[in-house]
Amino acid sequence: MPGSNTPLLDQVSYPDDLRKLKPNQLRQFADELRSEVIDTVSTTGGHLGAGLGVVELTTAIHYVFNTPEDRLIWDVGHQCYPHKILTGRRDRIRTLRQAGGLSGFTKRTESEFDPFGAAHSSTSISAALGFAIANKLNDKPGRGIAVIGDGAMSAGMAYEAMNNAAAAGNRLVVILNDNDMSIAPPVGGLSAYLARIVSSREFLGVRELARRIARKLPKALHDAARKTDEYARGMTMGGTLFEELGFYYVGPIDGHNMEHLIPVLENVRDAAEGPCLIHVVTEKGKGYKYAEEAADKYHGVAKFDVVSGKQDKGAGGGPPAYQNVFGETLAKLADSDPRICAITAAMPSGTGVDKFAKAHPDKAFDVGIAEQHGVTFAAGLAAQKMRPFCAIYSTFLQRAYDQVVHDVAIQNLPVRFAIDRAGLVGADGSTHAGSFDITYLATLPNFVVMAAADEAELAHMTYTAALHDSGPIAFRYPRGNGTGVPIPDKLEQLEIGKGRLIKEGTKVAILSLGARLEEAKKAAEQLEAKGLSTTVADLRFAKPLDEELIRKLLISHEVAVTIEEASVGGLGAHVLTMASDQGLTDAGLKIRTMRLPDKFQEQNKPDVQYAEAGLDADGIVDTVLKALRHNSTSVDNPVVEKGVRA
Repeated sequence: MPGSNTPLLDQVSYPDDLRKLKPNQLRQFADELRSEVIDTVSTTGGHLGAGLGVVELTTAIHYVFNTPEDRLIWDVGHQCYPHKILTGRRDRIRTLRQAGGLSGFTKRTESEFDPFGAAHSSTSISAALGFAIANKLNDKPGRGIAVIGDGAMSAGMAYEAMNNAAAAGNRLVVILNDNDMSIAPPVGGLSAYLARIVSSREFLGVRELARRIARKLPKALHDAARKTDEYARGMTMGGTLFEELGFYYVGPIDGHNMEHLIPVLENVRDAAEGPCLIHVVTEKGKGYKYAEEAADKYHGVAKFDVVSGKQDKGAGGGPPAYQNVFGETLAKLADSDPRICAITAAMPSGTGVDKFAKAHPDKAFDVGIAEQHGVTFAAGLAAQKMRPFCAIYSTFLQRAYDQVVHDVAIQNLPVRFAIDRAGLVGADGSTHAGSFDITYLATLPNFVVMAAADEAELAHMTYTAALHDSGPIAFRYPRGNGTGVPIPDKLEQLEIGKGRLIKEGTKVAILSLGARLEEAKKAAEQLEAKGLSTTVADLRFAKPLDEELIRKLLISHEVAVTIEEASVGGLGAHVLTMASDQGLTDAGLKIRTMRLPDKFQEQNKPDVQYAEAGLDADGIVDTVLKALRHNSTSVDNPVVEKGVRA
């Protein structure tokens, strides 16, 4: 907090410094670290609740284990702000999520203490297993330590990794950070005592002796003895599932009590037994009253006042958020269509499905962090004549691509994909940017792929998708608020594969897909001011293309420019293929495709990111003028070309 006294934290730049503290100083150190996190996020915004929940755990892990030689991997990484402060980045911590600043997640290029980058969930155990086995094969010291939340444990990948973990032995440590009490029984002194006992060398030694004796018994008695050991501990401590997966289970223990954490971590560090899973119970938002009292525990926050807890969310009112337009539209449609249902993968509020769930609780399904399951679940619903909507962020739908192909597209099942966060997303950077969905969906037979230019178009596309029963259909829309256009009371069923003309001209044609339409219109105004008559079309569909409209524009204009918030291989590639197949390029037609650059763009404000990509009005004008070799300042004078233009 501003002006707060942090004498112990001031002594610690790296974990080596932390290990010089005495155990009885760690409580005060954790309190100072928590204050620093609160003060930092109050000025930067970002993820707060998760980080506050792991302050003591972060401190204890770095105190006990030999990081960075012991490789510490945070699942998702949104809880890593305390970790960054402890690992040489305190002087830059107030640059979090800003241009040129620290990432809001772990990032390999930032620090040797970030051995594995993360921002999507459920990867930590697999990665930690890789580190552990590599060290084992090379006869090098060092463990793989994965810290994974109970939410991330809902994904199948975590169990796939655990099922293969035995080969790592004691080099693999998994810490289950249970902050929803979704798995844990009540945590208290008895649980902590049991955890300390069963993780001790003495207990492990006695257990191994008993195992050796049991192995000399007849098979039936041997199996009974093994099960007695495992199930007795499972009944008292809840670890049977993890034991069955080959882990030695310890816990649950209080993740905010240093006197409980340190001895158990030390015992696990020194144990010959393994792999080990330590079940730690924490509270998101711990230590900050307003986070503790908030329903979302201040999971993601804007800048805020530390004393009052009031967030700076800007002026109220304005256009509605795209996700809410989708959720509210779908809820209204379901009032009269009992076949409509909605599926989300642990993101009900982020996708607007919470709006739908409030109106139709029995038709809304949050499957947890399990996109693969969610897509195939939707396919099963569609096969039974239901009308399922899978509302998943573009970047998260990538994790279910095989299911999209195998379970939906090949079987031509009418699953509706509402693809949120399409395009660039600002401070969350490349890990959350929705760059690839047009490319990876529009290549699939049977698919219809739409992109909404504004909130009214999104409402029309939601309605169109609801009525589309002949195969899979997807519609994408960006993060943030709409443009302010009114949403009609009576929605229109769009004709599949048909775009619309926004403005008609004669020399330049701008073929826009999705939310770059406003920039296309601005570019048209600038081109008109230069005497270049310009047509603007909103194609609406990346697949199927409106071939009639596109052909008409290509043969009647000197320059045609496609623009999309997506990677190479999307709309522009499909238009070029169509033009090539139909011989439209044989007579020297000038076509330029504008799309995201072939790189992962770093975090910044979205408008800056789009300007860097060349996907703003100035970029469109510049592309047109260069295609025409038109006399213009921007052409005559050397410039650093923005974005990617072919």
